[in-house]
Amino acid sequence: MTKPIIRRLAFLTPGNYPDNDPAAGFEKTLQLFEFGEDIGFDGAWVRQRHLEPGISSAAAFLAAASQRTRRIELGTAVIPIGYESPYRLAEDLSTVDVLSRGRLNVGLSAGTPPHAETLGPLVFDGDWRSFDFSHERVLRFVRNLKGEPIGAPGAIVEFPGGRVTPRLQPYAAGLSERIWYGGGSLRSAEWAGRNGLNLLIGNVTSGEGTDDFFEAQLRQLEVFKAQAGHGRVALGRVIVPFDGADAVTRQRYRAYGEGRDDRTGKPHGERRTLFARDLVGPSQAIVEALLSDPVFAEVEELRLELPYSFRHEDYEQILSDVVEHIAPVFGWAEKTAETKSAPASA
Repeated sequence: MTKPIIRRLAFLTPGNYPDNDPAAGFEKTLQLFEFGEDIGFDGAWVRQRHLEPGISSAAAFLAAASQRTRRIELGTAVIPIGYESPYRLAEDLSTVDVLSRGRLNVGLSAGTPPHAETLGPLVFDGDWRSFDFSHERVLRFVRNLKGEPIGAPGAIVEFPGGRVTPRLQPYAAGLSERIWYGGGSLRSAEWAGRNGLNLLIGNVTSGEGTDDFFEAQLRQLEVFKAQAGHGRVALGRVIVPFDGADAVTRQRYRAYGEGRDDRTGKPHGERRTLFARDLVGPSQAIVEALLSDPVFAEVEELRLELPYSFRHEDYEQILSDVVEHIAPVFGWAEKTAETKSAPASA
């Protein structure tokens, strides 16, 4: 097995908040981004979820985060493209990338978006079941980011400040190369690679021809690499070390992990969905588990998927333990003062 190496270390936070106090929750998540940057993380990502007490607009939140951080990469994992206008979303996220000085990474998913039976009539004009939720919607978004002229040949847009050739504004150079697809099947991994997107994979995947989680994910990775050749892959795993936690918190973490164990080791539903086991315990045990993870051995970007509904101080302790006890084992080093002053390279 290949010796695992971590070149980039990031975390993904749910950004959840008390239903009656979203401002406090957003502030805590912004503080977590600042904390992650201070201790050397390369990236900080947020989930975008609808109808939940969490971040429903990744673009709006990351615009704020861009002004609270200087170096750390900012990411969305993932935006369901079905609810979005590929042009308007491109305008919003290009604006965020410019504000962050080129630090944005955009994760997307296609297919019928979550809660469509409830939200569809509110989002779409007409019968939402007739709308195009295919991968083509993602490609339209990417094409818009490239900043090419739009409209009829020779078209000009006049405005009080002058005359310009119409194209998406602002144009964020390089953003189209930092688009990620949230893959969980052979089809999605192959499509992402064939179309030049980067690949996000996590602790949930479809079982296709196997009930072994790692075997299924390795097949997806193989298909992606055969198509892409050069695309980035970021692996997500739920990792909860408790070296820096007190006895009461350790017990709470153990109870959390034990409560999640019954979903692993067997397929769920018609799609035979498979789950990786959450890694909860002392850092040494987590290191050993990662050393035996055959998918981790094939990638160089690790994304910690933080659990829902933990306390802010829990998240800080988990991130600190990973930086101190786990990531260095795999060759990752905290950023120096010099590298902390600039964004991580693409």
